[in-house]
Amino acid sequence: MSDILQLVEPIIPALRRYARGLLKDATAADDLVQDCLERVIAHWHHRRNDDPRTWVFAILHNLAVNRLKQNARRGEHLPIEKVDESAFARQPTQEDSLMSRDILQALELLPEEQRSVLLLVSVEDLSYSQTAEVLAIPIGTVMSRLSRARERLRQMLENPGQATQGAAAHLRRIK
Repeated sequence: MSDILQLVEPIIPALRRYARGLLKDATAADDLVQDCLERVIAHWHHRRNDDPRTWVFAILHNLAVNRLKQNARRGEHLPIEKVDESAFARQPTQEDSLMSRDILQALELLPEEQRSVLLLVSVEDLSYSQTAEVLAIPIGTVMSRLSRARERLRQMLENPGQATQGAAAHLRRIK
């Protein structure tokens, strides 16, 4: 058990960041990390390599995808306690907070496949091969999704009015 603790404990902050990036809800993300850690402990003997990082991220990612699909079927649940009308009336006063908000909003508009790759590579500093292993996709797909995600994010940040138009902005008319 101490081996598990020594190898997994340093990964927990990164797991929390990735889960929050995927679910956009701190409480749900913490629950997801808890579920992931339970699964890691229960299936520790099934890991395939000495570096548990990619294996643990793969477990977290799969749990997140399942939870997102489940939420899509059930619909979003927002407890009344979480609604804070005063938060809607306040405007951030610092330019950094505005930029952070814009980036987070733009991330939310990215497709889940692109957002996952972008978060794993750019925020969690996983290599392309580790990201490919976590998401169970070819490394070329990782590079392609990352390129598209970065370009789309750049476009949304440079042209905020077009960000809300979504995919319709990329359609072109063929005569």
